[in-house]
Amino acid sequence: MVPAEHVLVVNAGSSSLKLSVVTPDGEARCRAGLRVSDFIPPAAVAEFVRGAGRIDAVGHRVVHGGDAFPGPARVTPDVVARIAALAPLAPLHQGRALAAIDAVREALPSTPAVACFDTAFHRTLPDEAATYALPHAWREKWQLRRYGFHGLSHAYAARRGADLAGLDPAVARVVTCHLGAGASLCAVRGGVSVDTTMGFTPIEGLVMATRPGDVDAGLLVRLLRDGVALDDLDDALEHRSGLAALAGHGGDMRAIRDAADGGDTAAIAARRMYTYRIRTRIAAMSAAMGGLDVLVFTGGVGEHDSGVRAAATEHLGFLGVAVSAAANKAAHGDADISEPNAAVRTLVVTAREDVEVADETRRTLAAAP
Repeated sequence: MVPAEHVLVVNAGSSSLKLSVVTPDGEARCRAGLRVSDFIPPAAVAEFVRGAGRIDAVGHRVVHGGDAFPGPARVTPDVVARIAALAPLAPLHQGRALAAIDAVREALPSTPAVACFDTAFHRTLPDEAATYALPHAWREKWQLRRYGFHGLSHAYAARRGADLAGLDPAVARVVTCHLGAGASLCAVRGGVSVDTTMGFTPIEGLVMATRPGDVDAGLLVRLLRDGVALDDLDDALEHRSGLAALAGHGGDMRAIRDAADGGDTAAIAARRMYTYRIRTRIAAMSAAMGGLDVLVFTGGVGEHDSGVRAAATEHLGFLGVAVSAAANKAAHGDADISEPNAAVRTLVVTAREDVEVADETRRTLAAAP
């Protein structure tokens, strides 16, 4: 087999399809982004492939691997069927990933492909972090556990953050904050995920663009008993909650920030709630590791909203976090925004899930017979 040096990375998100060809040094030689709904246009994928040059292998980001996939897997009909079976656990993403697999396979029918799973990074969660206190029979029958998500982003951000801070990733205690339309935190100790904010599905944890994050389960039971239809509840939790419910604007943090700057009280309150959840969960993630060496912000909001970063770190001095207001406002790309003498290095890291997917793809194909 030709070494998989040039990897086409396919990242099918909830509202976009990102394509990039990544070289072994991490350079994205060719990139494209498409706004998509449930339909992935094969013609657009084929057009990208025709203009992308050399492609040795394909790596697909897939959100949910359940118990079936503790690590990356070569794409086969059986693997595709098992990914499809997990669609109810990540309805915004799983179907789009399958559609992308089909579209790329149509354009590159003979090119080896690997599925890389966001959940796999969190398979190292200890039982105390992964287990729900629910009846044993339920946990066994429905594989109920905290899976966690954004693992590919957290893995890269933790490693890159430790490197930028001058620390060995094998021993550093890092909290990574992946803040985008979906959002989660992860406690990474020595390169290993030991806790995270998302759970069985991507709904748990932080307030997000359209998801509520943590909600009292008893409240949901009450809604069902009072006549809210199951499908309506499901749709509300995925599409009509979070920032969208608090401030409108479809949950788009850029629009909410502009509204807050203009004095919109709902937008101001929404940003306070959003950053409060981040701040308190950073402290919780630090407790899971017995301390904190590096704090990383990544993702669309994490990289580009200095106000969110400032508010999310405002009361974390007791952990050793101190952010420079000037450095925070000036941050662009990978940047250290810490005060010079801060005990914890606070960093902004550009999200590079494509690098993580490409590396996993190469390792998987190299190990295959």
